[in-house]
Amino acid sequence: MSDLPSVVSDSELSNSFLSETIQVCVVSRDHKRTMEGHGAARHRPVGVYRYRDAPGIRDTEYRGEAENFKMTLCLAWTGTMMWEIIEPIKGPSIYTEFLEKHGEGIHHTAFHCGDMSWQERTEEFEQRGFKKIQSGLWKNLVPYAYFETEEAT
Repeated sequence: MSDLPSVVSDSELSNSFLSETIQVCVVSRDHKRTMEGHGAARHRPVGVYRYRDAPGIRDTEYRGEAENFKMTLCLAWTGTMMWEIIEPIKGPSIYTEFLEKHGEGIHHTAFHCGDMSWQERTEEFEQRGFKKIQSGLWKNLVPYAYFETEEAT
């Protein structure tokens, strides 16, 4: 077993590069039904984006290959926390994998990484042994990437 990190402060470990949780995502087979449930929790999504032909999302990769998957994406905010609902529509993706393996539920969380650049963040995950499994660019502004962390977490 590897050495455990030490506690640096009330909110930081000695080996951490992740800071605040900024997003929680649920993968659903029916985004409208899931939106209703989130509305009952007082954070009903206010933005619904349908990416059936991937407009607004580009440079998408799935498991190292270019892939044009289709999905519906719903976003809401409570304070500084973003809530996301994703309903996969077509094509292979980590969202469809998750539904097949686990069913509906919390799929991922996103973290702020301090002042690290996007390249530094992705390199840090890969240096820690987490393989990039899906990525792209949203609205030509926001790069995103998912890393295989399920076994480690």
